[in-house]
Amino acid sequence: MIRFGYKASAEQFGPRELLDYSVLAEDVGFDSVFVSDHLQPWRHDGGHAPNALTWLGALGARTERIVIGTSVLTPTFRYHPAVVAQAFATLGCLFPQRVVLGVGSGESMNEVPLGTEWPEAKERFARLREAVSLIRTLWSEERVSFEGTYYRTEKATIYDRPEQPVPLYIAASGPAATRFAGRAGDGYITTSGKAPSLYTDTLLPAVREGVEKAGRAMSDLDLQIEVKVSFDPDAQRALEDCRYWGALALSPDEKTGVEDPIEMQRLADALPIERASSRFIVSTDPDDHVEAISRYLDLGFTHLVFHAPGPDQERFLRLYGEEILPRLRKRTS
Repeated sequence: MIRFGYKASAEQFGPRELLDYSVLAEDVGFDSVFVSDHLQPWRHDGGHAPNALTWLGALGARTERIVIGTSVLTPTFRYHPAVVAQAFATLGCLFPQRVVLGVGSGESMNEVPLGTEWPEAKERFARLREAVSLIRTLWSEERVSFEGTYYRTEKATIYDRPEQPVPLYIAASGPAATRFAGRAGDGYITTSGKAPSLYTDTLLPAVREGVEKAGRAMSDLDLQIEVKVSFDPDAQRALEDCRYWGALALSPDEKTGVEDPIEMQRLADALPIERASSRFIVSTDPDDHVEAISRYLDLGFTHLVFHAPGPDQERFLRLYGEEILPRLRKRTS
């Protein structure tokens, strides 16, 4: 089954405004809404960072059918994995078969401001693996005494759990974590706008390797990709809308160690618009836009979550509902 979702940009909009946009996403035909979980936004001026756990409860109550979840939450620093397990079990009870927990190894800008000493990638990955193991154990067992390298519990029980466990999706951008997603996740999350060879030669083969090691089939996994899009009949508007998210175009070397939204904003604003928009599919023609998106469908992704950069999200949602989603559904029917 192919699904199309809306990325609720919690770094760009306040909680009430973002909630209204996400309710509209359901109304115009999206299948899911996934929200980022940041302590700090990518920009200081005009930035926002509503708490994702609180916000998802409100979203579930305001909607009826869409799948809702995090893309992504870090269950290893700000949150103890047991707290995440409890929160998403509660969401699963409130909104059965509509909730997804998407997790990743995190970004320093959301953890260092709280006094965390940011470790190397190897430790972050090890923490994520251990957190996933503990969360799954707490969802399936009682009186859990867990003694890990980084986390421990003593006779812990999650007392309110949904009849069907919440699916757990793992985000990754490198081969080791991607293999882990294939082995241990119900879904895999990655992002668009990178070199095509990264998907064909590295990430998708790594997912398949992990799936096969677990004795599963690729069809057991929801392959989710956050597709960065700027679609508008006005070409200049479509291009300029990308400026807010210029930080996405910064290389890892350029933004490593940047934990201050003011500094991240400065770096992003220094980029020319051509580079600031480079991660986005920028289009004015709906058929061309769908053709560009379709390369991710052709790669085998089954759940496309669209992230639009502009300030007028209602305009984007209505344009997508009228022009793009029908074309995509026709293509995948």
